[in-house]
Parts: sequence; structure tokens; C-alpha cells
Amino acid sequence: MPEGDTVYLAGKRMHAALAGHELVRGELRHPRLVEHDLAGLTVTGVVPVGKHLFTRFADGRSLHSHFRMDGAWHLYRPGMRWQRAAHQARAVLETADRVAVGFALHDLELLPTADEHTLVGHLGPDLLDPTWGERHHAEALHRLTARGDHELGLVLLEQRVMAGLGNLYRNEICFLLGVTPWVPVREVPDPARVIALSRRLLSSNKDRPEQTTTGSLAAGEAHWVFERPGRPCRRCRSRIRTADQGRPPYARVTYWCPRCQRGPAPR
Repeated sequence: MPEGDTVYLAGKRMHAALAGHELVRGELRHPRLVEHDLAGLTVTGVVPVGKHLFTRFADGRSLHSHFRMDGAWHLYRPGMRWQRAAHQARAVLETADRVAVGFALHDLELLPTADEHTLVGHLGPDLLDPTWGERHHAEALHRLTARGDHELGLVLLEQRVMAGLGNLYRNEICFLLGVTPWVPVREVPDPARVIALSRRLLSSNKDRPEQTTTGSLAAGEAHWVFERPGRPCRRCRSRIRTADQGRPPYARVTYWCPRCQRGPAPR
């Protein structure tokens, strides 16, 4: 599932392409929405919230989308060939000079903009909220520490705690904190650092498609432990280990260094 910075970048690009322009084509190919035609509406903005995206229209409605595992929005010029099969398209929003195509968007809703909270009101603070301040930090800290007996690696994936983190960042955050993903939240030395680090990593990558936690974008050097099973740790040269964390069918592939990260881990 895409990380929050991927959704943020998609929203930023769609906003630049569509905001302020009238749709000459507005097809919704989702089974629940096929009767709606958005042509003639003006796009007022595209707003990301965690891993959710809202495309807002001047008539007071919003189109909500969620990427899940395989969804994506692509931008084209009129007449350009799409990079994915047409049967995967669930939404086509076209202006005079740009075409936004939403592929494999299993979660697609058309609702009043005033009701957007019904879909995202349960989320924790959005780590990429442009208005982020002490109030957001305090709320995230409260939600995090309330999960004291839960494994940190799983809590980092809970969008109700903080919105935006996925499997890549939760593995890298645990490494940078020096604890295994299986350590209970109550044993994390500095919970506030968890939030600050999460926000810093997402923020540093939000304006580009490439993601790095090491500071390098060179091939094979972007991550500390993520997707590096059996390879030497960049710090101590121990072999990176991997195991599933969580219960099926929601278990997630997990990576860690047995020397650099303290705490419980599968044998």
C-alpha cells in the first residue's frame, strides 16, 4: 500500500493540473457511481488526507479515492496512450489540456464536501498536514502512548494513531530508533521522537517519487533494512533478518537488524 508521501505527491500534481479548470469529461466507472457524469463541473482543489485523496468540485461535492494496494492516479495530455489497461480505469477527469485517470481505485465515493469527515474523521493526525503544530503533535503522542502494550511496528501502521505511515517507513523508523518492531510502545525510550521522526521522513520525501531514509537515492542505498533480507546491515554488517508481524491475513513483512535493534524478535 502506498505511503502517505506518495498520496501527497499525487494530490499535489493533480491539484496543479486540475484546480480551477472545468471538466470536459468526467466519467466514473465504479459500479456504484456509473450513473454520475461530472462533465461541466469545475475542480476547486485536490486535497490529500493521510492515504486518502479528495477531489473537490464547485458544486459542493468531493470525489474520494483510496489507493489501497494497486490503485493510482495518472496524468496525461489529451490523446496520449495510457500506461495501464483501459479496463482498470475507475475514473477519468479531463480538462481542455490534462487527463487524470484513476486506475484500480476500489474505494471510490462521491459525497458532499461538508461530509468528508465521515470518511477520515477517525484518523489520527495527518503527518503531512500543512497546518501541523503542537496540537497535532500532542494528539499523536496521546494516541501513541495509549497503545502502551501493543507492538510498535503494528501501532505505526494504525492510521487511527498517525495517518500516513506504511510498511516501508515503519520498518525504517524502528531501525532508526534502535528497537525491534516487536518492542511494546511503553518500552520506547522517547515516544515523542517516534512522531518527530515519522513526520521528518515523510516530509523529506513528499515532493518526489523516490523515497530514501538513508539520505541517498543511489540504487540499492535508499533504505537501512527495508527489503534487504540477508544483506549486511549498513552500520554493523550483521545480516538483516525478516519475518511476518501480525496475524494473517494482515501480517506484514518485517525487516530488522538483530544487533542494532534491541527488543523481542522471532527466533
